[in-house]
Amino acid sequence: MAWRGCVMKWAETQFIRTISTTSRSSRLNPCNQQRCGFRREAKRPDTKKGNVTQETNPSPSEAGAPRPPLSLKARPKLFKPLMFTVGFTGCSFGAAAILQYETLKSRVQTAKEESEKRSRGSQDMAYWHDWWNQLSGFQRQLILLVSMVDDFWSNLTEGQRTVTGIIAVNAVVLCCWRIPSMQRSMIKYFTSNPASKTRCLPMVLSSFSHYSIIHMVANMYVLWTFSSGIVTLLGKEQFLAVYLSAGVISTMVSYMCKTATGHLHPSLGASGAIMAIVAAVCAKVPEAKLGIIFLPMVTFTAGNALKALVAIDTAGLILGWRLFDHAAHLGGALFGVWYVAYGHKLIWRRREPLVKLWHDMRSPGAGGGGPGPR
Repeated sequence: MAWRGCVMKWAETQFIRTISTTSRSSRLNPCNQQRCGFRREAKRPDTKKGNVTQETNPSPSEAGAPRPPLSLKARPKLFKPLMFTVGFTGCSFGAAAILQYETLKSRVQTAKEESEKRSRGSQDMAYWHDWWNQLSGFQRQLILLVSMVDDFWSNLTEGQRTVTGIIAVNAVVLCCWRIPSMQRSMIKYFTSNPASKTRCLPMVLSSFSHYSIIHMVANMYVLWTFSSGIVTLLGKEQFLAVYLSAGVISTMVSYMCKTATGHLHPSLGASGAIMAIVAAVCAKVPEAKLGIIFLPMVTFTAGNALKALVAIDTAGLILGWRLFDHAAHLGGALFGVWYVAYGHKLIWRRREPLVKLWHDMRSPGAGGGGPGPR
């Protein structure tokens, strides 16, 4: 009996030791996964030659826990996005200068044609009266509807007509987010994330991307409100160049802050570009009176509104608030202030050589003349 008791005790000891060893090994070798805001799995960490890859974006449950800083090898490289930002900004302003030249040329040609028509006299009203009588009732209603839409479009300011196209593009992208088969492509190209393999093209496309209807309506309302003022100050072509460039530059600032802090999460929305437009108007006309749509009795100057927005985003960036991409907001606002103070003189007023080169290419052999830059 004593021998049997010794054997049972030895077997029980070996069994407990085996269980403890198995549990310890399972704790030391977890199956790590990387979540990038949309539950995407990453590759297993590489343990060759003693190099261990850190997690670049923890799960939401681990977001508040302290994390070790990313190693140099784990940080994404931002040289290519930086070069893309510089190149895209230059191309935007170059294309805007050429577009302005073509617009002025078209207006001059249209004015000449209208003057020729007036010199010939008015059309025969009897011809149009007979043509109208030959139409059916449905055709007449359709023509009246088109005429009403044309009158509504004509009553809009140039800034509102320009912004209408931007709003339409954002609405189409919002609808694409609701298509399940397009989710993978939308995440890849319409969300900006420095940890993604595709980093350059989303810097532009994410500025037209909204996943929430409320987010898009709020951004587009602000853009619609400030569109008339900014287009009056800069013109349609220059406004488009500033808007597109601000979207890319604000995303680049967001990339830099995310890489420095290690919070590599995706972002989307036009807030960075819109902040540049708001900041440009507020810096150019700081004494203008602004208000809140739900509180019309509360008014404040544009200069104070700009200071408040910059202060809020600075506090959010320092304190690590995650509700908005405060780095992108600050990048857009600083770009807008810089452009109206210095950028307009450094970039837009020096476009004459490019416009002259384009004019020579469009009309070879011409000795000059034609509409030039204002």
